[in-house]
Order: sequence, then structure tokens, then C-alpha cells
Amino acid sequence: MQKTKQSQAGFVALMAALMSVTALAIDALLPALDTIGIAIGTETPADNQLLITMIFMGLGIGPLVFGPLSDAYGRKPSVYIGFAIFILASFICVHAESLGVMIIGRLLQGVGLSAPRTICIAIIRDLFDGDYMARIMSFVTVVFLLVPIVAPAMGKVILDAYDWQSIFYVQVIISLLVALWFWRGQRETLIEEKRIPFGTKRIIKGFKETIKYKRTMGFTIIQGFIVGSFLVYLSASQQIFEVQYGLKEEFPYIFASLAIAIGCAIFLNGSFVVRFGMEKLVTLALIGFFIISLLYLILFYQGNRPEVLMLIGFFALQFFFIGFLFGNLRALAMQPVGHIAGIGAAITGLISTLMAVPISTFIGRYVEFTTYPLFIGFSVCAGISLVILYFLKRDAKANLVLKTS
Repeated sequence: MQKTKQSQAGFVALMAALMSVTALAIDALLPALDTIGIAIGTETPADNQLLITMIFMGLGIGPLVFGPLSDAYGRKPSVYIGFAIFILASFICVHAESLGVMIIGRLLQGVGLSAPRTICIAIIRDLFDGDYMARIMSFVTVVFLLVPIVAPAMGKVILDAYDWQSIFYVQVIISLLVALWFWRGQRETLIEEKRIPFGTKRIIKGFKETIKYKRTMGFTIIQGFIVGSFLVYLSASQQIFEVQYGLKEEFPYIFASLAIAIGCAIFLNGSFVVRFGMEKLVTLALIGFFIISLLYLILFYQGNRPEVLMLIGFFALQFFFIGFLFGNLRALAMQPVGHIAGIGAAITGLISTLMAVPISTFIGRYVEFTTYPLFIGFSVCAGISLVILYFLKRDAKANLVLKTS
């Protein structure tokens, strides 16, 4: 479907807003992790990381319901249900007095936010495909990344002026505003003729159909490794900069600068992807990601801690390469399953999240005193991803030879 530049800009902004509530729910809480940990009685700093990883678990589980639901009843009703669950879960978090209750609240927040996050991708897939889908995803993600740049600073301002509960109240207000914008500004993109009845059989059938595509599964697994390694940084960043380096006041600005590194890559990706193609960019980015990780391991193998500016430089290079991976990997995985975009987005999101959360939880336990285990995780995840990509390329060449012979 063709869109004018003006309407496309509005569409990109709205889709970014749908995704941005998720980033706000994650990143605005980072400066308050220690404070919340004391309030709910966590025993170790690593336990505080669960407040980040558990919302990702919800983001992985929720699409299994909201994806098929949106395929059956349309995209918009599922988004409204998701926001309602998120708001309810936010009040659970506000009144939490133990780690267990907070985990339940954060898990439900993720389940609720999985609706706008997943259905945003399905809406984009309804309207675009191929490299142009990746282009729109890139622009959406660039706008979306403005939130991680400002969210930690916003969270710190709220924390200093009021209390950690107020961060959740602000999230609720913003989610209500975005829901209102979506209601007024976005038409339904799934026409009646293309809707598929909701049911467990549909989920099972969609799951079987999705996993039969080698490229979909291959790029989904790669995404799981990359997101898993990045999630370690996301959940441990407050601990790294505030505890290991003693930069409590500077942390929001450091986090913002590293988010800018990702944003620059995603902005460039919007132009490069149509010119060079998704797969070539993914290949180069994975190679760069692996080389930078390996270089860090070689330079600091004796256990000496790098200066903070050196560490920020390594992170910035890593995240620059990651910026070329997020949207392209998702678009490559979705390309063969465009006819079942809702359930396809749900299944691929579930698989990558079920990989990412255990990976990040395992590695994160070793990042209490040094960042070296984090870069070991980066290099291992990148190395395995390159091997998977090699086999995907080999199969693609073999299939091309068979078709032309």
C-alpha cells in the first residue's frame, strides 16, 4: 500500500509510540533498581536484574495470545486489551512489598505491552514487505530509540523529586495518551476477508507452519542470541556504571550516549537496507560485533579493568553494530510468514525471548564485579550466530542452484 510522505511520517511516529511505552517501562526504572531492591528486600544486586529480565519474559509470552487474537478480531482491539493489562500490572508493581510480587507485576507488564509491541510489527507487515518493510522498521526504531535516550534521566528526575512508585504512575499516564492517539489516528489494517478464527488449534497450526521455514527459524535464533547478549548489558548497566565505576549521577547520560550509538546505526540502516539488502547488512554487522568482542577479550584477558571511557567506546562500537541487526533480523524472520503475520510475529518473538532471558540471566550473574563475562557472552553469541548465518546462506545458494538448473 502506498502512503504519502506526510501520512507515512505520522504512521512511523504512531508505531514508534506504541513500541516506546515498552522502552519507557524498561529504561525509566534503571536508576531506581537499587532503591526498589531495598524496598522489596532483594538479597543481591543480581536479583535486581530480574526486574528487567522478567518484563522481557512477559514480552515473549504475551504475543502467543495477542498475535492470534489480532489475526482473528483485528489489530486494534488487541492493543486496547494489552494496555489495560499493563495499567493493572503497573498498580501491582506500585503496591509490591516483596520480590515475588514485583516479578509478577513486571511479568504482567510485559504481557500487556507485548500487544502494542507485536501488533505494531503485524501492522507494518500488513502494509509493507521486503526491504521496504525493513526501511519502515528502521525509521520506527529510530524514533523509538529517543525514549531510551531520555528515559533513565526522566526516571532519575522523578525518583529524586518524588519516589520510585511515581515512575510507574507516569508510565500509566503516557500509556493512556498513546492508546488515545492509536484509537484516533490508526485505522484497522486487517480486512475481514483475511481474518483467521481464534483458537488453540490455530496457534498450534501457526506454530507448525512458522517453524517449517528454515530462514524464519534461523534468523529468529540469531535474534535470540543477539537480544540475549544485549539484555545482559541492559539489566546490568546500572550495576556496571553506578556500582563498579561509581558513576551514579552520570549513569543516565552514559546510557543515553550509548543509545545514540544504536540510533545512528538504525538511522543509517534505513538508507542502506534498500541499497544493499538486509542479509548483507546483517552479515557485516555480525562480523563487526564478533571482532569488537574478541578484541576486548584479548586486551583485558589479565583481568585489568578498562578506564570508563575505553569501556564506553567498546560498548558504543558493539551497539552500533547491533543497530544494524535488530530490525533486519526481525524483518528477515518475518519475510516467509507474511501470510500469517500475527501468529508469525508471536511465535518468532516467543522463541527469541525464551532464548534471550535465560542467556541474559546466566551471564548477568557473573557481571557483579567486572564486565569481562559480558564480553565473553557477546563473543560466544556472535560466533554462534555467524555459524547459523553461514548455513542459512549455504542453503539459500543450494536452493537457487536447484531452481535455475
